[in-house]
Amino acid sequence: MPDITRNINLLMQRLSRIAENSDRSVSDISILAVSKTQSAAAIRDAYAAGMRAFGENYLQEAMEKIAQLQDLAIVWHFIGPLQANKTRPVAEHFAWVHCVDRLKIAQRLSDQRPPELPPLNVCLQVNIDEEDTKSGLPVSAVAEVALAVAQLPRIRLRGLMAIPQPQTAYEKQREPFFRLRRLLDTLRALSPALAAMDTLSMGMSSDMEAAIAEGATIVRVGTAIFGPRQTRIQTEEIS
Repeated sequence: MPDITRNINLLMQRLSRIAENSDRSVSDISILAVSKTQSAAAIRDAYAAGMRAFGENYLQEAMEKIAQLQDLAIVWHFIGPLQANKTRPVAEHFAWVHCVDRLKIAQRLSDQRPPELPPLNVCLQVNIDEEDTKSGLPVSAVAEVALAVAQLPRIRLRGLMAIPQPQTAYEKQREPFFRLRRLLDTLRALSPALAAMDTLSMGMSSDMEAAIAEGATIVRVGTAIFGPRQTRIQTEEIS
């Protein structure tokens, strides 16, 4: 069993070193604990060690854990592919959605967000490397979608998310993160409706140094907290 508390302590030390080397403030960088396939008990351990934000990819699995952990003040982020027919439980139970890749998804999240809850924070997922097999908006479509999403009620457009192609060389890792940061800067200057965008959700355990150097504000970390990913328990997804 991984020592989650030790892993988190090491992660926070690593984050401090990266922030210092990148001339960034640690307070401007959030760690999102990627808890997909992890047990509710493992999430409790991570929460006890100081983690507050957790990211889930699979809706049915996430809903089960949300119910089991409702006594904790967890901020739940949905970070996996989201189908249009599964937006309602996400709109009702999550605080963030990182994977909005078309206007229809944003419209449904807006329509289905309960009025008694704060606006749902959303990021547009960008296919920054233009990969045929990867989800996300093409770079050329981001501005049009962002302008439309920013006008929707009950949601707040916070920024951009991307999952670049895996690279091992540090400078190669930085390139797509630089392009995503430049795209966010372009959007913010495009319209007053987009000027408040403040989030770059990018980087994981293996490339967080490069992501933070290029301005990441949320880094999605799973392996460095929980160890190797667990086998997913197959359950019937919510429809």
